[in-house]
Amino acid sequence: MTEKGRRPLEIRRLDYRPDGDYPLDLEIFRVSDLRRRVGTKILGSTHRYAFLTLVCVTQGVSTQVVDFESVSCARGSLLLVRQGMAHSFGADEDWDGWLVLFRPEFLLPSSLIEVSQTGVADLDGLPTHLVPSETEAAAVTVAIARMHDDAQMGAAAEDMHALLRYQLCALLMRIRIIHAQNEAHGAARSRVSQRFKEFELLVEKHFAAWHHASRYAERMGCSEKSLARATMDSMGMNPKAFISARIVLEAKRLLAHTELSVSDIAESLGFNDLSNFVKFFKREAKCTSMEFRRRQMPFRSAVGAKG
Repeated sequence: MTEKGRRPLEIRRLDYRPDGDYPLDLEIFRVSDLRRRVGTKILGSTHRYAFLTLVCVTQGVSTQVVDFESVSCARGSLLLVRQGMAHSFGADEDWDGWLVLFRPEFLLPSSLIEVSQTGVADLDGLPTHLVPSETEAAAVTVAIARMHDDAQMGAAAEDMHALLRYQLCALLMRIRIIHAQNEAHGAARSRVSQRFKEFELLVEKHFAAWHHASRYAERMGCSEKSLARATMDSMGMNPKAFISARIVLEAKRLLAHTELSVSDIAESLGFNDLSNFVKFFKREAKCTSMEFRRRQMPFRSAVGAKG
């Protein structure tokens, strides 16, 4: 995992580039090993990844930051960081855990595993933060440790990819089952919950262009009232607030991690009138866009000094 040089107007990110001659599309190591390799300051900086990352805390407590929200991860916690999320491991040093890094294409269907039939490749249904029971956490930790040991076997890369793909799919399916049991306590997900999940996925795909709940209800083939009930039951807010929260999150990402002007950010998020975006951001974020960007300057200056 190495840092890619930042170009102007581009969010700072990390590409999947293992050290040395490591031939695999999946890498597993301890957080303590990464800390020794890159240093605590870099580990605590905020980046967006070009790969998927699973963090499994095995010792201590870590307060990590995902998309500007603090997440307290105690022993046993699982954190799934998807591409595009702004993530920092935080400033805590007295914790350890496993990191599983893999390219998204590593889970694509192959002649060995038809993941499209099992749904394993669809990670959208999994939460960012999951807290398994002690028994479940132990099973996940054992599975990751087994993958780590197997990756050191030195077999042909083709054979290792096949083995690790099987193991990763099994691990993610285990995590999916844990989530389903935690979420529904063994009961089938309700129609309302399924409707909200469909809405959530559509918002993630179209938030920059579709700003009104009516557009989503039309695509989903339901009434706005039904959509509002599903969103309120699942998130405690109406669809308009949910859409606005996703737009303002992306605005914060761009303000904090790019050199784009406020005008360019507004346009990229579907605002034809800059003044409308300025009013929207101030209402939702409780500060102006420039105030928010200035608050990020100490971090941006520190990162720039390293680059």
